[in-house]
Amino acid sequence: MDVPLWFALLCVGVLGVKLIRPPWWLIGVLLLGGFLLADSVLAPVIDTALK
Repeated sequence: MDVPLWFALLCVGVLGVKLIRPPWWLIGVLLLGGFLLADSVLAPVIDTALK
């Protein structure tokens, strides 16, 4: 069964919010920070570190 990555991340995110119940501002900071890091000069370094 092939599941798209975006769908798997969405499911994990929804379960994490329901189970752990972090504050909404923390979720926003993590999403915005990830978005900004993905488009920064550090993106190749992070990509290499994760592989």
